[in-house]
Amino acid sequence: VQLQACGGGWVQAEGSLRLSCAVSKHTSSRTLMGWFRQAPGKEREFVATMRRSGGDTSYADSVKGRFTISRDGSKNTVYLLMNSLKPEDTAVYYCAADSGTTIWSEANKTTGYGYWGQGTQVTVSS
Repeated sequence: VQLQACGGGWVQAEGSLRLSCAVSKHTSSRTLMGWFRQAPGKEREFVATMRRSGGDTSYADSVKGRFTISRDGSKNTVYLLMNSLKPEDTAVYYCAADSGTTIWSEANKTTGYGYWGQGTQVTVSS
């Protein structure tokens, strides 16, 4: 499984960006498709996740109400719409997928994912 993330860039505070992540092969409906981010000098942190089948979603408290994760099942693509961006959202954003076996309570942990994209830089200026 290969993941290709794109859509990052530079934006002013309160602006919006939409990230996309294409998955190279068909995955099961139970596959988790998530987004994480890593700022310079910090550990990679959870942003949002969902099952490929749709339904349940989960967000980090820091992005709840501003970010929306969604997927296009026909294109095997997951999106992250980021609104009301803040300078503290500046980071490299990574998409990730699991093999369909990670339980939901582990979905916010990097250890729950075995497949990672290359990352896309998001820079928010004040």
